[in-house]
Amino acid sequence: MYENLKKDDKICWEIYRLLYAASSPPADFDELVANATIDEKGQKHIPFMEHEIDERVMSLIIDSVLKEKKVKKDKWQMFKNTIYLGCSPKSRISAENKENKII
Repeated sequence: MYENLKKDDKICWEIYRLLYAASSPPADFDELVANATIDEKGQKHIPFMEHEIDERVMSLIIDSVLKEKKVKKDKWQMFKNTIYLGCSPKSRISAENKENKII
C-alpha cells in the first residue's frame, strides 16, 4: 500500500508514523490504517482523537522530516496544513508552553 504512494504522500505517511509513535498512547499508524472502520462512502476512519501529542513535539517532528527530505521551504506550510487537518493525533499545549504563550 505504501509503495504505490506519490513522493509527497510518502512524506506525510512518514510524519504520521512518527507522530503516532510519539503520541499518548503510542500507536502504529500502519495498524491504525489497516484496522480503520470504513463508512458508507468507502472512507477510512482512524480514531485520531484517542491519541494526543504535545504541540511542540508535533511541530518538531514535522519540521525534522521536512528538513530531512529536503522539502523546499515554500512547501512546508502545505505539508503542515495537510498533517494538521488530516488524521494526525490531537495536539495539546503543555503546561510549560501555556505559561509562555502571549494572549
